[in-house]
Amino acid sequence: MKIEDVLFIVGFLLILFVLIPIGNMLYSQLFDIQDLVVAFKDRSVIKAIAITLIATTVSTVIALIFGVPLAYSLARREFLFKSVIESIVDTPLVLPHIVAGIALYGVLMKNGIIGAPLEKIGVLFIDAFPGIVAAMLFVSFPFLVDTAKEGFRKVDKRVENVARSLGASEIEVFREVSLPLASNSIFAGAIQCWARGIGEFAAIMVVATFPTSATILIGDRFTTYGLSGVGNIAGARAISILLMFISLTVFVILRRLERVV
Repeated sequence: MKIEDVLFIVGFLLILFVLIPIGNMLYSQLFDIQDLVVAFKDRSVIKAIAITLIATTVSTVIALIFGVPLAYSLARREFLFKSVIESIVDTPLVLPHIVAGIALYGVLMKNGIIGAPLEKIGVLFIDAFPGIVAAMLFVSFPFLVDTAKEGFRKVDKRVENVARSLGASEIEVFREVSLPLASNSIFAGAIQCWARGIGEFAAIMVVATFPTSATILIGDRFTTYGLSGVGNIAGARAISILLMFISLTVFVILRRLERVV
């Protein structure tokens, strides 16, 4: 047996770690198809999933607009306290997400340093769609920045220097040389950023429980106690499976596009 096969078998244990819980959830749902049908027909469920998909797409676009320039700067420039800046970028990855939500709430509420001035022009965050986007962006943008940064670092500086020697400006080198060569990494980071936004719960719960996103709805159904004294596990599971299938479909399409790009 080749070493590649041995390593694959060892690594496959992690795949099983993912497949077993998901497979068990799907298997359990086979005995309760009615709940899945009800979830599929429930307009509030479809609306919650739509809100989640739209919000994570918006947050990913914002991350691309601001994160790609930041990633390029961190990959190419050397400056004082650069390691501090990189650590700040990675901070949302290590913060408990409930803490991230509390931190965001403090600045996005009506009298917060960000929420107060924006409220004057009609932009609200607390229990509003922009709050969902902000929460998703906070916890997911490091995935894009870190992946894009590594992509830019792999771009050969000699190629950029050749372009400069041929008369291209710095912005032209970035747009025509560096950006295309790092596009695969940027796209991969965007996919991770998008996917992370879908799964966010704690930060959204603190900042914006309304309009109801998919994860908030699932959490609400799971903790809603009926006459039996237990949560609506079957209802929460049905919504989870529906969200999983929709997200997985989009994720597979994006991954295939990544290969083409």
